[in-house]
Amino acid sequence: MAGAIGCAGWPGARLALAQDFPIRPITLVVGFAPGGSADILARLVAQKLSGSLGQQVVIENKPGAGATIAAAAVAGAPADGHTLLLVTSGHAGSGALYAKLPYDPQKSFAPIARIGATPVVIVAPAGAPYRTLPDLIGAARKHPGKLNYAAGGGGATTTSLAAEFLKSDAAVDMQMIPYKGSGPALVALLAGEVDVGFDIPTSALPHIQAGKLRPLAVTSRVRAAVLPDVPTVAEQGLPGFEVTGWFGLMAPARTPAAVIARLNREVNAILLLPDVKARLDSLGVEPAGGSADEFTRLIETESRRYGDAIRRLGLQPN
Repeated sequence: MAGAIGCAGWPGARLALAQDFPIRPITLVVGFAPGGSADILARLVAQKLSGSLGQQVVIENKPGAGATIAAAAVAGAPADGHTLLLVTSGHAGSGALYAKLPYDPQKSFAPIARIGATPVVIVAPAGAPYRTLPDLIGAARKHPGKLNYAAGGGGATTTSLAAEFLKSDAAVDMQMIPYKGSGPALVALLAGEVDVGFDIPTSALPHIQAGKLRPLAVTSRVRAAVLPDVPTVAEQGLPGFEVTGWFGLMAPARTPAAVIARLNREVNAILLLPDVKARLDSLGVEPAGGSADEFTRLIETESRRYGDAIRRLGLQPN
């Protein structure tokens, strides 16, 4: 038995594993609570991958600590492609924000493919006094430290970093209230427990369309196609402001290249399906795709950008 187990690490055994992949159900780990943007996209991808791979892809939510709990679980999983991570752009800033992670945000993972890109939308409850971003900034300046905002996941997430960048550029002080994902953050926002929220259109859009949330701005360079009447942050007095989030899939480092290539092909094929494109469009997510190498370069670039900003702003985990 010991010899059979030891053979799993041999090149020949790893090649055979890659050729037969997958040989059992796949776990897709999500670092946020159910109901949020990352969870919604993960379930969409999991459903399609289950069909194309011939094995069920099961979602496992491990929220908390800016999605680093989920990342640590995947980093320590067997490198055989049967445990994957749904990662957001906030992952690129985690190394700078958290001093002692049990993994390396880049070296501990093998990027597979980028799924999509999206702006952050700044929203307030429909009954809030803020009708525009300048209204919110004015109130924050009038009452320093009194206003708060909901951030799904807290820490190094796209939404919380967008909020911190806005606070810095607008020279205002607002307090972060971290939640374990967009779902719980939106519940708190709708209940009036927080003043404003930074979220992804994927999860905020239904509440905007229902008239329960008022969008104040989007953080992209140009207006979002799904929210064409909502001005950008740059249009409202902060020229040059831009934060664009992305979602992707990663596997543990040293996962066989053939497995990564297979998963990359499947993800790219899924993103071309008309029903998937329509669903992503309705969620305000622009399909991405591309090669694993392209995704790797994006993570490297974003890690430098987010890391520089986090260190410059002196941000600390919440």
